[in-house]
Amino acid sequence: MTTLVRHRWMTVAGVKTFYREAGQQDAPVLLLPHGYPCSSYEFRNLMPRLADRWRLIAPDFPGAGYSGTPEDFDYSFNGYAAWLEAFVGALGVDRFVLYLHDFGSPIGARLAIRAPQRIVALIIQNGDIPYEDALGPKYADIEATWTLPRSEMRKVLAEAVSEETFKEEFLNDLPPPLADAIPPDLWKLHWSLITSQRKAIAIDLIAGLKENRAWFPEHRKYLREYQPPTLIVWGPNDHYMPEKSARAYLRDLPDAELHLLGGGHWLLETHLEEVVALMREFLGRIHP
Repeated sequence: MTTLVRHRWMTVAGVKTFYREAGQQDAPVLLLPHGYPCSSYEFRNLMPRLADRWRLIAPDFPGAGYSGTPEDFDYSFNGYAAWLEAFVGALGVDRFVLYLHDFGSPIGARLAIRAPQRIVALIIQNGDIPYEDALGPKYADIEATWTLPRSEMRKVLAEAVSEETFKEEFLNDLPPPLADAIPPDLWKLHWSLITSQRKAIAIDLIAGLKENRAWFPEHRKYLREYQPPTLIVWGPNDHYMPEKSARAYLRDLPDAELHLLGGGHWLLETHLEEVVALMREFLGRIHP
């Protein structure tokens, strides 16, 4: 029973919140914030494989997955971080290992900065990095919109929020044999949950990457000053976050453990067993 993933709802900061949970209530906690354009669904296969020793918790952010989409929510990286803090508070979770992936990285890192003593360790997997010079070529497409008038920028970004671009996000830079392992459920499920309001939220969040650059030094300062024990597992076939993005973390985390596994941005779909083995060994050292 301990390895079964349980699917639950509760209200957090006024938001009807869906989350997945596995493991014993008194086990060490691993918090799993998801990326874009996904939801807690990305952790569906990881969670039961570690639930024998750890408590894994994966929420759907407001405006994503099965959680609510209130009109008065702050759909920004800061807003999501404040909500995630309220979420762990509602569950009574004081300390946890934090998994940083995709947009979950700047959100989770903000949570860590708000209360560094909560963070037992970091597991970083193709997270949105805080190093401007180590971003992949696909980020140049986003940066090109920053010179446009805001209305024009939003128009261009709106064209990038479609079922076809969701598919491209999940396939990313994978070669054909690995691309075949990516289930179409990922883009079809998540596109089916898009409404006009959620599309506007996605546009705002992608546009917010411009302002997020100003926050990079704060993220790097946190890593440099607190030196949390860190496991970096990375899929280098990633147009957004290639191998150089993973290695950039070593500038501020020289003692981090780095593994390049050969997959891409959604590593849990193609290299799950390798990731599980590395996480189990790392977490076993953190929580002997």
